[in-house]
Amino acid sequence: MLDQTPTTELLSIFSGSLVGFSLGLIGGGGSILAVPLLAYLVGLSPPHAAIGTSALAVAANALANLWGHARAGKVSWRCAGVFAAAGVAGALAGSILGKMVDGQRLIGLFSIVMVATGIAMLRQRQETEEHDIRLTRETAGRLLPRLMGIGLATGLMAGFFGIGGGFLIVPGLILATGMPMMNAVASSLVGVAAFGFTTAANYALSGLIDWPVAGLFLAGGIVGGMVGGRLSRHIATRRGLLQKLFAGVIFVVAAYVAAKAFGIV
Repeated sequence: MLDQTPTTELLSIFSGSLVGFSLGLIGGGGSILAVPLLAYLVGLSPPHAAIGTSALAVAANALANLWGHARAGKVSWRCAGVFAAAGVAGALAGSILGKMVDGQRLIGLFSIVMVATGIAMLRQRQETEEHDIRLTRETAGRLLPRLMGIGLATGLMAGFFGIGGGFLIVPGLILATGMPMMNAVASSLVGVAAFGFTTAANYALSGLIDWPVAGLFLAGGIVGGMVGGRLSRHIATRRGLLQKLFAGVIFVVAAYVAAKAFGIV
């Protein structure tokens, strides 16, 4: 674990603020940077500790942001609940597998996930026609198998890499139900929180969470999220450009993470 110094404390807050700022500004993708920031900027080691600490901080951040979406009535609770419940089992299994893999190799594989995230952010999102998606007795036969199957697979991936998985949950919810993008983004926070806390609990049992760093990271994330959210309302028309720029940052960080993991640098 990390020896606390004024420098590492500031770096923890700064890293959290970067993740929170990006989440507030473009509505996703920021949590994918949490692991490399904690591992290489803050200097948290071993690598599994960076993964466990990231999972806790991202989950808490998602829970904090869920409140605003819930008040706006954008969360599809039943669909999100089934998706998250199935995914928790996957996240538990994934986190067990993740702890069995060498830390450096796991972070090297993580760079592949980062590249996939960057590509997904570059794709033009199509606006889905607004329609009401509800999990009822009439729709259960069609929606339940999809929600449970895709939720389980998404949770497995999130648990294995110790990520919130929002960039996987959003398209997963849309694929399973056909709900509008706005509702999928809001509802995805239920899964992000559930998967993250499940992964974090498993890592905590092995002593692989740095609690002071997690607290500082979360504090920075809350402040950064508030700033990013306010700024996004002023530059909403340029959000597509921001997503492209952020995807570029992800590609650069992914290249560095891969090079570091495989001993190139």
